[in-house]
Amino acid sequence: MAPASKPRIVQIGPLSGSPVAQPLIDAHFEPFRLWEEADPIAALQREASSITAIVTTANYGCTRQIIEAMPALKAICSWGVGYDSIDIAAAREHGVLVSNTPDVLTDCVADTAWGLMIAASRRIAQGDRFVREGHWGQVHGSFPLGNRVSGKKLGILGLGRIGEAIARRGQGFDMEIRYHNRHARNDVPWTYADSLTALAAWADFLVIATVGGAGTHHLVNAPVLEALGPDGILVNISRGSVIDETALIQTLQQGKLRSAGLDVFEHEPQVPDALRTLDNVVLLPHIASATHETRAAMAELVLHNLQAFFETGKVLTPV
Repeated sequence: MAPASKPRIVQIGPLSGSPVAQPLIDAHFEPFRLWEEADPIAALQREASSITAIVTTANYGCTRQIIEAMPALKAICSWGVGYDSIDIAAAREHGVLVSNTPDVLTDCVADTAWGLMIAASRRIAQGDRFVREGHWGQVHGSFPLGNRVSGKKLGILGLGRIGEAIARRGQGFDMEIRYHNRHARNDVPWTYADSLTALAAWADFLVIATVGGAGTHHLVNAPVLEALGPDGILVNISRGSVIDETALIQTLQQGKLRSAGLDVFEHEPQVPDALRTLDNVVLLPHIASATHETRAAMAELVLHNLQAFFETGKVLTPV
């Protein structure tokens, strides 16, 4: 008996964030590699009229144009927790399910937030450069002092899964914790701040863990940054669009903010020269979930969402 044919899916871009992701997809599905097409929309209209599922990532997303070029489309399964790059409104208009990969990356992203907090406050990256460049023992004076982390005040913008994991770690550092959300939560022990500016004015550290998209675009603006103040430290592991990057640069340059730790940027992978030349900023290339364990778990969840759709017509982790 001939083996059953594998279901065809459209793949928006390469799954290069994990060595196991593409082999998993290839083993169970026949992907139409859209990124290899010179004219993607024409290729969809030619090749994908009967394909019902898309696999994509938070970076590649999925546009209304792609959705409307696939009349049989019923599911978009995304690799990543953020989905602001997917046209959710278009998907809902056309009755298309959308899934992401929550939970499996929560701890590693929270760990990265803490790594950036410690690196920015204790000048870890600067200390590394100081030693590598041969300055230790060769320059007048000692390495500049940093700031204590434990016992300080931690403000969190966005108390979802990741924000809550960041807060729990803060308890281990004996920190006082407050948060700002759309709404207060009655299932957590931390204090709700009904104003982001007030939270920033209170906090020593402000960590951004909210979702991206139009609703949070430039939510962290010049007044918020100035409220955080010259002793404040900003960390972002959510989406670059949440921060007004121009205002952040000006605030750092003018000494109105002590330092920042950034894993995401407004127009990544482009990072402004002004940020790259500042010595009081720690910069990462959007790697908060980039561990072998987490990326493998994300790949498996994408696979399971696709399999569930083809078997039941539903996805496991709908957005």
